[in-house]
Amino acid sequence: MTAVKLRKSERTRRYIIEKSAPIFNKKGYSGTSLQDLMDATGLTKGGIYGNFENKHEIAAAAFEYNSRYILDQVKASVLKQTTAKGKMLAITEFYRNYIYQPALSGGCPLLNTAVEADDMHPELKEKVLRSLDYIRRSFIYIINEGIELGEFKSGLEPDRYATIFLSLIEGGIMQMKIYKKSKYLIDSLVHMEEIIKKELSV
Repeated sequence: MTAVKLRKSERTRRYIIEKSAPIFNKKGYSGTSLQDLMDATGLTKGGIYGNFENKHEIAAAAFEYNSRYILDQVKASVLKQTTAKGKMLAITEFYRNYIYQPALSGGCPLLNTAVEADDMHPELKEKVLRSLDYIRRSFIYIINEGIELGEFKSGLEPDRYATIFLSLIEGGIMQMKIYKKSKYLIDSLVHMEEIIKKELSV
C-alpha cells in the first residue's frame, strides 16, 4: 500500500514539474504566481504544496527539468558527430536551429534563471552553476579530444576557449532576447565557428 502511494506521489510531483517548467521559464521565479501554477496544473494550493514545500522548491525542480531537456538535446546533436571539430560545430548548429525552432518556449533556461539566481536563492543558484559547469566541462573535453586526435592545435588553452564559447552563446541569446533580433545570436555563432576553424583546427 505504501509503495503504491509513493509511486502516485512521484507521478504527481513529475506532473507539477512538467506543467510548471514552461511557466517559470517564461515568467521567471518572481513573475510566477501560485495562481499560475494552479491554472497550469489544475490542482489546488493544497494539491501543489502537498507535494512541494514551497514555490522555491518547485522553481528549482522546474529549472532542473528545463536545463536537462536543453542539455540532452545538445548532447544528442554532438553524439551524432565522429570528430571533435564536428562536435563543436554541431553545438553552433543546434543554437542556430534554436532561433527558428526553440527547444523550449521562453528562451534559454540557464540565462533566464541566472538573472534571478542570486544569494537569496542559493539552491537555484547552485543548480545554474552546475549546468554552466557541465557545459564548460563539455567544451574542455571536446577540445582536449581534438588535441589528442591531432584535429586541434597543441598548446591551446581549453578552459579559456570554454569561457569564450559559453560567453558567445549565452551573450548572443541574451542580446537576441532583449533586442528581439536573431542577428545577435547569429553573429556570435559565426564568430564561434571562425574560432573553431581558424584558431583551434590544424
